[in-house]
Amino acid sequence: MAVCSTLLVYFYLGFNFSILFNFSILKTTMLDISRLDHVLITIPPNTREEVKDFYTKKLLLDEIPGNHPNGAIWIQMGDVELHIREEDVHQDNSARHPAFVVNNLEGTIAFLQSIDIKVSFSSMIEGRKRCFFRDPWGNRFELIEFIQ
Repeated sequence: MAVCSTLLVYFYLGFNFSILFNFSILKTTMLDISRLDHVLITIPPNTREEVKDFYTKKLLLDEIPGNHPNGAIWIQMGDVELHIREEDVHQDNSARHPAFVVNNLEGTIAFLQSIDIKVSFSSMIEGRKRCFFRDPWGNRFELIEFIQ
């Protein structure tokens, strides 16, 4: 009711109704996203400590300490957090994946292969090199390097 009254007042006062109306709808309905904060992946029950060791000791990523919701493990991956949570229903063969930009894809591939992680490749995308890998629990990750 308040929106209708406001619009009627604008119309009555001679304002351009369509411009004011469209602008107000955009301001109240648009998603003003500034960046991605985190991605959540799942792991099977009773694998928490093994998962923590894989991400921090094998991949050499930093754990974000804290008592996180639902017993999740939080890992820092660049400026994005990876949240890892045990769930009874865990799918280990999905094509779903987060994609992380790396500065040196060839070096990253060499590192993953040196710690016995299988790297796979997919279709080419113009302007980028990319590869995929899975953690031991089947979660898929894409790594991208943008090229000139």
